[in-house]
Amino acid sequence: MSLAGQYLRLQLLIVLAVLVAVVAISLAQSAAAFERIEGRRALSAAETLAAHPAVRNLLANAQPGSGSALPAVAESVRTISGSSHVALARADRTVVTSSDPSQEGREMQLGDSVVMTGRAWTGLVDIGGAEALSAHVPVLDDGGKMVGIAAVGRNFPSVLERLGDAVPNLLTYLGVASVLGVAGSLLLARRVKRQTLGMEPDEITGLVENREAMLHGLKEGVVALDPQQRITVVNDSARRLLGLPDDCVGKDLRSLAVQPALKEVLTQDQPGPDRLVLVGESLVVLNRMPMRSHGRVIGSVTTLRDRTELASLERELGTTRTATDTLRAQAHEFANQLHTISGLIQIGEYDAVVQFVNGTASNRTRLNDEVTSRIQDPALAALLIAKSSLATERGVSLQLAGESRLGRIDEGLSRDLTTVVGNLVDNALDAVTNAAADAEVEVLIEEDDGGVQVVVRDSGPGVPADVMEDIFRQGFSTKNSPDGGRGYGLALARVVCQRRGGRLTVHNDGGAVFTAELFGAGPVRAEQMRAEQMRAEQSNEGKQP
Repeated sequence: MSLAGQYLRLQLLIVLAVLVAVVAISLAQSAAAFERIEGRRALSAAETLAAHPAVRNLLANAQPGSGSALPAVAESVRTISGSSHVALARADRTVVTSSDPSQEGREMQLGDSVVMTGRAWTGLVDIGGAEALSAHVPVLDDGGKMVGIAAVGRNFPSVLERLGDAVPNLLTYLGVASVLGVAGSLLLARRVKRQTLGMEPDEITGLVENREAMLHGLKEGVVALDPQQRITVVNDSARRLLGLPDDCVGKDLRSLAVQPALKEVLTQDQPGPDRLVLVGESLVVLNRMPMRSHGRVIGSVTTLRDRTELASLERELGTTRTATDTLRAQAHEFANQLHTISGLIQIGEYDAVVQFVNGTASNRTRLNDEVTSRIQDPALAALLIAKSSLATERGVSLQLAGESRLGRIDEGLSRDLTTVVGNLVDNALDAVTNAAADAEVEVLIEEDDGGVQVVVRDSGPGVPADVMEDIFRQGFSTKNSPDGGRGYGLALARVVCQRRGGRLTVHNDGGAVFTAELFGAGPVRAEQMRAEQMRAEQSNEGKQP
């Protein structure tokens, strides 16, 4: 059924319901009006009959069916008042005369009447199996003694009779309501269809179902906001990537645990596509576009893609490229050494050849032994050796501090440690490359209180005081990058340290000095550190005078 047909059917049902209610109210009102109006007429007729002199003088000794004076008076009152029933009874309730001859000699049915107490009464009484509206008035003699009862009544109209009286008005009401209902249904359906772009309800339902299926079936995340920064649409992928609760739809971003950097991207226009944001330990690419309707902005929609796996592949590719560059540098170095050995052989300096070969081998062995003897973790040792070759290629001296010591550690801590050390060393190499002739980077790694402390010191210009904290903010970088891919190494390193219950800080001392602390227990260690800090603060408060 079309939308107009549904509205029409609904309107007709409403009209019928209203009509039934009107009928019920009309019947109730007609019954009440009948009792009120006809009750007064019957009471007036009964009082007239009870006050007639013949009735007052003859009723006390009258016998049922005898005499003609009382029946004549009673019939006269019934005819004049237009009543249906009239009867006279003695004080013992024996009917002397009645418009229904079968009632003569019987006991008068009084129902709830209080006439026997000497008071007039009007109400419904069952007369001959039919309900009637009767008025009972006591008949008094000249001495004021009650000698009988005068009863005048009218048949109470049935429901069908009352309904028949109301039918003309009800048909008028029904006709007017039907015309108004049809017109209203057509106008309402036209307005609703204009607002729903001419679609019928089943089309709207299908569109919503398809949209929901498509929205939640996307691997990419989708978040839509209204101008007040309330979430209007969010799919499962976006909820998972951003860590939003299930009931986030309709809530303001300010009431949700959203990082400031992420909130900035979701609410502000971005100059270009593919903005990178570090959400937890996931690298997410966001694209925000404003939504417009009739030339005005009604909100924004942001798509999210998880680039964590791609970033991991990029890091692996970078590691491979670093290894390739290192091999290329070593190949270049070995070629020079081979040329030197070849020249010495050609000029007959054989002792010098042996001395040169031994010196070259000892330098390489000394570097490997220096690292592996102090760093027992294979992954971290290999990283430092590779970074040392890369530093040599750049003209930078990478040194492992003499007090560095690290034993075997678990795989998870080793992986996090290589991430932190790799990012800090790369940052230090970038800071000192082409900065000075004696550029150098020193790395200190040692175990400390159940964790590992890493100190990376460079001889560069240091970190400006005004950006001391900004360098750890995701996306911030002092180096230009056309693709926006910089500014995440230090942010990721700090996230890893915090997840391990440690921290990452920086200060200047003849160059930048980065200090990283990682603990194997992670969150447990973090709770211990907070508990120790609280105990220290309480202790200091107790010592104050």
